[in-house]
Amino acid sequence: MLHTIFSQLDSLLRFDTTAAHCDIPCKIYDPSTAQIAALSVIRFLDLINELDGASLSLADQAKLSRLVSEKETHAAKVKDEVRIIWGDYFKQPQFEKYPNTNELVHSIMLTGSACKTTIDRANGEKLLALVNEFADAFWKTKGVDTFTAECPYPPSEQVVYPKLG
Repeated sequence: MLHTIFSQLDSLLRFDTTAAHCDIPCKIYDPSTAQIAALSVIRFLDLINELDGASLSLADQAKLSRLVSEKETHAAKVKDEVRIIWGDYFKQPQFEKYPNTNELVHSIMLTGSACKTTIDRANGEKLLALVNEFADAFWKTKGVDTFTAECPYPPSEQVVYPKLG
């Protein structure tokens, strides 16, 4: 009903059209979600590979199925989170500062896909390294220095963090 009313008003008054650069222009962007998802991919790969060579019980088969599903979900999450920041936040000034951003994002997309289709831990490690590189560039475009430290949970990999305060 409201749509009909506004459509009729629009046909009479010709409202100006507005647009935002993203779905919700909140200006809140943070690559940490992609980093955690990449760490999760590595952890799921480790857990999957721990099952290798064993005679799998029905419970182990169910566990394997869940691990594979979650690995693929988190690899897709990495791709989604990076794509959002790349598409909504990165503009000409950021691309000028980091001209290899498009190639980096493309590599993340390809490696995320490799993580979805294989159980090779090296792909997960590469994905995290690429996402860390992306996170470093992202924070530096905001004038925020970064540091690298081992995350405090499995898989205990190196992660780029912003120096805040």
